[in-house]
Amino acid sequence: MTVLNSRKDLKPAPGEGSAAARARRKNGTSDGLMRVYQLVLAAVVLGAWELLGRAGIIDEFFFPLPSDILATVWSWISTGYVFPHLWITMQEALLAFAVGAAAGLFLGFLLARVRFLERLFDPFLQMFNALPRVVLAPIFLLWFGLGIWSKVAFGFTLVFFIVFFNTLEGVKNVDRVLVDNARMLGASEKQLLRHVFIPSALTWIFSSLHISVGFAITGAVVGEYLGASAGVGYAIAQAQGVFDTQGVFAGMFILMIVVLIIDLLVNRLEKHLLRWRPVQSS
Repeated sequence: MTVLNSRKDLKPAPGEGSAAARARRKNGTSDGLMRVYQLVLAAVVLGAWELLGRAGIIDEFFFPLPSDILATVWSWISTGYVFPHLWITMQEALLAFAVGAAAGLFLGFLLARVRFLERLFDPFLQMFNALPRVVLAPIFLLWFGLGIWSKVAFGFTLVFFIVFFNTLEGVKNVDRVLVDNARMLGASEKQLLRHVFIPSALTWIFSSLHISVGFAITGAVVGEYLGASAGVGYAIAQAQGVFDTQGVFAGMFILMIVVLIIDLLVNRLEKHLLRWRPVQSS
């Protein structure tokens, strides 16, 4: 019997390899091709918008040309006008996201594991979730003033319920056979949480985090729009006040780019934490 004592002995034959590696190569090519399609689609839409605007079919007052919007974006960036406002908005959004996600995760796991608490708080959580968030913004402005904390509170109400309900359902939908087997092997509640519930619920959690990123920024911007002295929402409100539609669209475009970048970072973190899952081939 030959003993394998070298890394070369363990090397797969040419043309072979793990299914996961082949799937990753396949998905990488597919993802790259999809990026090309997305860029082409964006170019077609913006190009059609530009042509229709220059032809007079679209009123430039209500729908400014993409070239003019990009010129305004460049002006805001090159002069540094947007950066103080963006910094304020990012502080508000990140604080709302962090606090809302942490509270949603904690209560989601707690209520999923303690049935009595879930039944006790369920009607109250449903009532607060059904409450239109916009009506809370003026109250938060009265409570916390025009500073960042009124926007953080408003963003918290948007993020918390998304993360909470997804976490609750994710933990409750963990395979009972898996939980029972872990208990039979002597797993404690702490070990169940670490090795069973958290890994099983991660897909639900990251699904909520993807959505919450946009809602955290939405909460910050809406709060600034209703009352603030700085922030991207404030800049958009100022542009609207003088009928500067290019400035309004420029602010929205900058926010969309920021949300896209943050979502890509969340995607990277998700892939890193869920790398243990088998790659699904389509």
